[in-house]
Amino acid sequence: MRASSVPRLAIGLALALLAALALIGINEVGHRRSIAALDSMAREAAMRSGLDWLLQNVLDAETASRGFLLTGETRYLAPYQAATSNVDRAIEQMGPAWSDATEDAPVLRQLGQDVRSLLAQMDHSVQLRRTGHADARQELQLTDAGKDTMDAIRAEATRLIQGATARMDRSRKQVRRTLMLARVGIAATTLVALLASWLYLRKSSALARAGEEQQRALQQERDLLERQVRERTASLAELATHLQQVREDERGHLARELHDELGALLTAAKLDVARLKSRLGPQQSEVAQRLQHLTDTLNSGIALKRRIIEDLRPSSLANLGLTASLEILAREFSERSGVQVATDLEPVRLDEAHQLTVYRVVQESLTNMAKYADAQKAEVAVHANGGHVEVVVSDNGKGFEPVHSRPTSHGLAGMRHRVEAAGGRLTVESAPGKGTRVVAALPALATPA
Repeated sequence: MRASSVPRLAIGLALALLAALALIGINEVGHRRSIAALDSMAREAAMRSGLDWLLQNVLDAETASRGFLLTGETRYLAPYQAATSNVDRAIEQMGPAWSDATEDAPVLRQLGQDVRSLLAQMDHSVQLRRTGHADARQELQLTDAGKDTMDAIRAEATRLIQGATARMDRSRKQVRRTLMLARVGIAATTLVALLASWLYLRKSSALARAGEEQQRALQQERDLLERQVRERTASLAELATHLQQVREDERGHLARELHDELGALLTAAKLDVARLKSRLGPQQSEVAQRLQHLTDTLNSGIALKRRIIEDLRPSSLANLGLTASLEILAREFSERSGVQVATDLEPVRLDEAHQLTVYRVVQESLTNMAKYADAQKAEVAVHANGGHVEVVVSDNGKGFEPVHSRPTSHGLAGMRHRVEAAGGRLTVESAPGKGTRVVAALPALATPA
């Protein structure tokens, strides 16, 4: 990425931030001005409604009082009293509402005085009528009492309504100006934001392309490393298999040499001792004891030779088969270690190499059991399972954590490699205090048709 890309990206982000702040500021100013204008319009509307309600109640009170004065019927008094009560309450409510409108406050005070004066005149006439003064009706018919006051009330109410209407118009114009300002500001801010977004997207695309190129380069390096690892792993596996085969061949060669050469020497020595014993007389007892000790030593050497040969290359595997070889192996291991070994062996079809693999897996498992398991009982089982042969070696020893096995545990690694080289799979199941179970699955020979 070029050095100029970072400053340009920073400029784009700064423009976007400034546009966002400007948009928030314009929106906040417009919101406050609009709220103030709407509140003012609401107050003016409430004052106009209050004036309408005041005039309506004044007219109702005047109508009811005239009805009572002309007819003398008391049914007009209830509407009259209700209207006068509403008029007083309307005047009290309108006072605080007009406290801010200083230019209309004198008009409102004059309106209140005129309304109260008119109500006093009407109340005086009603009281005269109620007390039976007939001149009250005549005065009402002959004069225009309260007309001038009523005209003044109407004029003052009209002036107040006109003032409220003018203020509402100013508030509406303020709202329009605020909306227009917000519209222009939002449009300008949006353009700036679009410009900043375009710069940001442009630089982001460049960064993304650079990142993709780096990813492709890294992926190519990973692929190369993985290919090398696979090749090295395959080479090491092939080498390990070759070394294992070479070791088995060397074991077989050494076993044959021991069987042929050393066996012949020990057998010849044993025959010579037997001939010497046959020629000795009964008076040479000390020599006979020495010869008997030599015979026992030769027998021990022959037994040791046989055991070494069986460890190197079990002759029983070629002469007696896999089942008998495993039984012999289990019995000799039990005699040496004192571990009770039970066998459950089923005849299976395996070639010679796979039979040797099964034998070595069981042999290595028993060896590990003797070294680490502290077991008292063990079991060796071989069963045919479809197209596979399953070999299981289990014990009741102290067990271990397979995932925490030591890196130097080459026995398990060797068994796993041997089984996998034969096309099979080896699993180890164990837990502390629950023993160990080694399971190997190998492909069986196809049954002839």
